[in-house]
Amino acid sequence: MKTSAFTPRGIASACALLALGLAGTAQAAWPDKPVTLVVPYSAGGPTDVVARVLAVPMGQSLGQTVIVENTVGAGGTLAPARVARAKNDGYTILIHHMGMATAPALYKKLPYDPLKDFEYIGQVLDVPMTLLSRKEFPANTFPELLDYVKKNQEKVTLANAGIGAVSQLCGMLFMQQLGVKLTTVPYKGAGPAMNDLMDGQVDLLCDQTTQTAPVIADGKRVKVFGVTTAKRLSSMPNIPTLDEQGLKGFDLKVWHGMYAPKGTPKEVIEQLNKALNVALKDDNVKKRIAELSSDLVTPDKATPESLRKLLESETARWDKAIKAAGVTADQ
Repeated sequence: MKTSAFTPRGIASACALLALGLAGTAQAAWPDKPVTLVVPYSAGGPTDVVARVLAVPMGQSLGQTVIVENTVGAGGTLAPARVARAKNDGYTILIHHMGMATAPALYKKLPYDPLKDFEYIGQVLDVPMTLLSRKEFPANTFPELLDYVKKNQEKVTLANAGIGAVSQLCGMLFMQQLGVKLTTVPYKGAGPAMNDLMDGQVDLLCDQTTQTAPVIADGKRVKVFGVTTAKRLSSMPNIPTLDEQGLKGFDLKVWHGMYAPKGTPKEVIEQLNKALNVALKDDNVKKRIAELSSDLVTPDKATPESLRKLLESETARWDKAIKAAGVTADQ
């Protein structure tokens, strides 16, 4: 029997086909499952804290949960390698700091190319750093610290969160500018390094305010000698910069960005970028980041193009600095 489009059976068939088409369209909508935000460092560390602050409002914007996953190891290179190999559908993305720019100079056989293996979502925030010592360290002022370090460099220990961590890079620049070589003590993450500093097991640590601000505010277990930015922080106005205390030109802040695997569709990148910008305007995010003495980027920086330009310029900058210091991940 021939079925006409205008018979009840024909109309029913047409409606069924339309329903299937609409269902197919709905299934194709992105995202239709949780998004995984990969962090290169341990839970509770500076980058992890930022990721978890951003994950909730980003998830609300996307209409899906954003799951934070810590992929730790190899100086922060395992996580980018994982994301670079992930399916380029936008469900696996990366948040990383300036380690994306320093890794090419630190590692001879990097399993990914930061400039070629990723799509850019946008910059996130800039984090200042502070130079701290254990509470019982002999020096009480920055001039006293410089004098003590120069006279006792073979005895002074300088902690960091591991090869490639920003705390290692800050310590590298500090030693380079002073012309000294301290005993560096690498840890598996910023948390263990800070714990040993507070317990008096190591002498010095230079780390991000996302990690150090609460400890500095407590005022009982460490000494603070300065901030690494060119200007004093509005949240810590009484703490002078290293530059104004004699380390001329010392200016270091830790920028963070978000990335997706190369080939992720443009429309998916646009949705991720929109969700990032929504999160950067969220009142709770602003409050939490301010408490950590850090600065969310302005909208003109929270773009794929801005992050691309930043990564290119920072890669060139750190290639020069790291090679001059003779630091490699093989040490």
